Amino acid sequence: MGLGFRLFGRPILALQDSERAHSRAIKLLKLLSSNPLTRLPLRILYNPNKTLPVQFLGSQYPHPLGLAAGMDKKAEALRGWENLGLGFIEIGGITELEQLGNPKPRMFRSGSSKSLVNRMGFNNPGSEKTAENLKRHFDKFGRPNVPLWINLGKSKLTPLDKSSEDYSTTFKRLWVYGDVFVINVSSPNTPNLRELQNDEELSKIISACQEVNKKMAAEHKIDSKPILVKIAPELDDDQLKLVVKTAITSGCDGIVATNTTTTRPDPNSPSEEKVFGQKGGMSGKPLNKISTEFIKQIYRITDGNWPIIGVGGIMNADDAWEKITAGATLIQAYSGFVFEGAGITKSIVNGLHKKLKQHGLSSIEDAVGLSHKTEGVE
Repeated sequence: MGLGFRLFGRPILALQDSERAHSRAIKLLKLLSSNPLTRLPLRILYNPNKTLPVQFLGSQYPHPLGLAAGMDKKAEALRGWENLGLGFIEIGGITELEQLGNPKPRMFRSGSSKSLVNRMGFNNPGSEKTAENLKRHFDKFGRPNVPLWINLGKSKLTPLDKSSEDYSTTFKRLWVYGDVFVINVSSPNTPNLRELQNDEELSKIISACQEVNKKMAAEHKIDSKPILVKIAPELDDDQLKLVVKTAITSGCDGIVATNTTTTRPDPNSPSEEKVFGQKGGMSGKPLNKISTEFIKQIYRITDGNWPIIGVGGIMNADDAWEKITAGATLIQAYSGFVFEGAGITKSIVNGLHKKLKQHGLSSIEDAVGLSHKTEGVE
């Protein structure tokens, strides 16, 4: 199916506006997963043949590959992502207030470099409508069979000094539906958002969310929900150390490395130059090495004792293996689905299974941080 997508699906998508193609793909996945006659073929074609169970913050995941935020902002195709065999699903980013996002066009694709540039601007239904949508879905279909992560963003209209209230309000409204929450202070498409990565502001946001977390857990008589923070790849070494220290001391359970980048590689063609010249965050293959290096740095800073989720430019099993051996316990794909198709989950998970056998390892946990050990870094 991967070959079929590359031969036929990718050229067709290349003729369409990027955002429209994205929307149509989500709607098609939702449609196919709503009918038992088409749902079964999805599972047969796209589910991995192997299982690679991973323990993460008290829960077991069927394998380490999940869907990154931004692909399904409105949680439209939850059943579809399950049927494609993903180990977990992240929706959003969701903000307290409903947002239309930035003016269109705002998503641009370069097939030759396998990169996407977007300046979406957290377009989403807002926390109240998202809670209503998730309630309807849960009432009708039950909870997803894999962990559901929710990415939390800041409303554009909310002043920076009120950010903690914005994030914690969204967190409270969605708390019962999510299994893991990701505080996104690193999108380049909301003005001044990345300023919230400084220690004081980040600490306020995390603390406000943790206060809600404790109250909701007590009210529902269950454990509190894991909270992660998602960072930008433009942090320098000192900033990265400070963000990690602040997140840990504030009670964050892990870190997502990384968000999209505002840097650009040198273009190799006029078409690449046109895409690279657009404002916004770049994801895809050019982000791969950058995010992997951040994972390595965080692993060293924390002595491998703090969970890292690796995201950025994962297109195949080799990319996934690099991120895991660099220190990531779980990994996420976004652009990989655009450029490699729905078969990417199956190919990556089966490929990781082969990697474990080649290295004589019995589990993904054994591979986490492996490159540090072979380099003599403990």
